[in-house]
Amino acid sequence: MTFSLKPLVAAFGLIFAAGHATAAQQTAYLAGGCFWCVEADFEKVRGVGDVVSGFAGGATANPTYGNSGDHLEAVRVPFDDTQISYRQIYDMFLRSIDPLDAGGQFCDRGLEYTTAIFYETAAQRQAAEAAKAAAEQQLGRDIVTKIMPVNEFSPVGEYHQDYYKSQDRVAFTRFGVAVPKNEAYVRYRQGCGRDARVKAVWGDAAPFVK
Repeated sequence: MTFSLKPLVAAFGLIFAAGHATAAQQTAYLAGGCFWCVEADFEKVRGVGDVVSGFAGGATANPTYGNSGDHLEAVRVPFDDTQISYRQIYDMFLRSIDPLDAGGQFCDRGLEYTTAIFYETAAQRQAAEAAKAAAEQQLGRDIVTKIMPVNEFSPVGEYHQDYYKSQDRVAFTRFGVAVPKNEAYVRYRQGCGRDARVKAVWGDAAPFVK
């Protein structure tokens, strides 16, 4: 595999910088499995503002965590388009997931964990389709990630926002008792095999895998 997104990241000034602020001018909507992970990835990218976790893609009213109906776990990504474009976001997104998996992502299975790029305009759809075509060419495989209209985005409750960096403790988890959310997140991400699978699919083109 000769293609790497990392030189593109440097060339376009998409330097990873956690905790920065930006004046958001545009918004992308992405579904990449666990929304905690997609939120954590894109909040590291310069030009991206406060990413919000939630649900999109379905018709069920008032989706909630554990009762999302026909929605996908998704994120709303506000960004400054003088620093990063839709196409660049879509390119990075596809290389941060397993776009070959139609049944979910990593250890999370089922419709709510499947992948999609949501668009609001024809231009966004065109950028998404171009990014998907380029990714298919790179992998030499058909990509199952859907491209679909966003219609509506429903934020999840505050408990799940910024989960990856919260030091609030969770009373009971599979990872122990009274574990801070940020530690539980790291253990979940590692245990779920997210980064290992992304690395296996994309190699050096995976922008968020060390």
